[in-house]
Amino acid sequence: MTSLSQRLSSQSSLEKQVFHTSREPGKTSAVNELRTRVHRRVVDAISKEKSKWAIEKDAEKIETEAIRIANQVMDEEPVPVLRSDRQKIIEEILNDVFGYGPIEDLLKDDTISEVMVNSADAIYVERAGKIVLTDVKFRDDAHVLQIIEKIVAPIGRRIDESSPMVDARLPDGSRVNAIIPPLALKGPSLTIRKFGKNPLTVAGLVKNGTMTAAMADFLEACVLGKLNVLVAGGTGSGKTTTLNALSSFIPNDERIITIEDAAELQLRQDHVVTLETRPANIEGKGAITIRDLVKNSLRMRPDRIVVGEVRGGEALDMLQAMNTGHDGSLTTAHANSPRDTLSRLETMVLMAGMELPVRAIREQISSAVDLIVQQSRLQDGSRRITYLTEVQGMEGDIIILQDIFQFCQQGKDENHKVIGEFRATGIRPKFLDKLAALGIPVPKEIFWQK
Repeated sequence: MTSLSQRLSSQSSLEKQVFHTSREPGKTSAVNELRTRVHRRVVDAISKEKSKWAIEKDAEKIETEAIRIANQVMDEEPVPVLRSDRQKIIEEILNDVFGYGPIEDLLKDDTISEVMVNSADAIYVERAGKIVLTDVKFRDDAHVLQIIEKIVAPIGRRIDESSPMVDARLPDGSRVNAIIPPLALKGPSLTIRKFGKNPLTVAGLVKNGTMTAAMADFLEACVLGKLNVLVAGGTGSGKTTTLNALSSFIPNDERIITIEDAAELQLRQDHVVTLETRPANIEGKGAITIRDLVKNSLRMRPDRIVVGEVRGGEALDMLQAMNTGHDGSLTTAHANSPRDTLSRLETMVLMAGMELPVRAIREQISSAVDLIVQQSRLQDGSRRITYLTEVQGMEGDIIILQDIFQFCQQGKDENHKVIGEFRATGIRPKFLDKLAALGIPVPKEIFWQK
């Protein structure tokens, strides 16, 4: 299908986002006023046509009709509009009506992994692990808020002064967070963590250097053997991507329940039930939390429970599920190291409001979690699994951890890329006997030190 950009202009994506009819403030202001006026009239005209378009499935025909309406409106303007300006006005209007405004082309750019709107005139993107400022701008704060509302409304979320923060998702699964005044002092802020059209597979993670083939084989055996795996790491370290890749090892004949704040996981199996939390309504009632969904999932006859992220009291329910026959569960948590992961879990269990003794909490953790996959985002923007760590059990009041694989950083090259290698520690995990009993052999040589 011929793209809108091809039909309007051959200019680059970012150039189309910036009005440069004139650098003179007076003329720029006149163009902005014209654009606003035309935008209002086009939206009104399109709204009248929506009932007719509701049954039209051809997106190209709809866009062509919208372009016709926009040209007709501008033909009726008393002030002539230059052809170059006309094309830019039309594309901006159609991006507002059918897409996500000025950031539409950024979202379509496969080289961009994150879009960060700090304010109407400060939009950053992450490309190849580096954050750069773009030339893209919104008209004003109201324009940013309009796009935020367009994102959150279809999935039943809301954002206003009484609820100025929201987590949401785009239709392709990309993660969205928005926060508006009075909490955001410089105007509405929007952060979009993009999901690729083709999510990274385990083979892709190996190719990217996130892990080695030996580590991938080991993780496959752990998932097939129904070990409880916790993926830990900092913000933007790639936890969800790794969790999604690990879930691909789950056999297709198992019933999987996924639980998330905003549905992001893209499981390929057939028997998957996807659950998503719900915020409180305008009266402050009706909220459904991850903890509520974890409890409910235990009544849904799951073979596997996959929680997108534990960040509060649901950690207790997750541990209980792991300890009561729901082996093979997967989840993620924010933590900087395997040892920090245990401390975070203890804190989150206490957030459930249960005054449990620390030793009881640690016993729950040590018997529930089998393996910690620690992921980090390095200084050059690359993402690596820095530790594969077994939770071996308790010794006194301390949980014993044993690293199986680790990433050893050795410095940087002339291009400031991190140099390092993955190494086996030489320790064979205790759960190998369990895997062998299930008929899942793991070659001993992958644990040999090199």
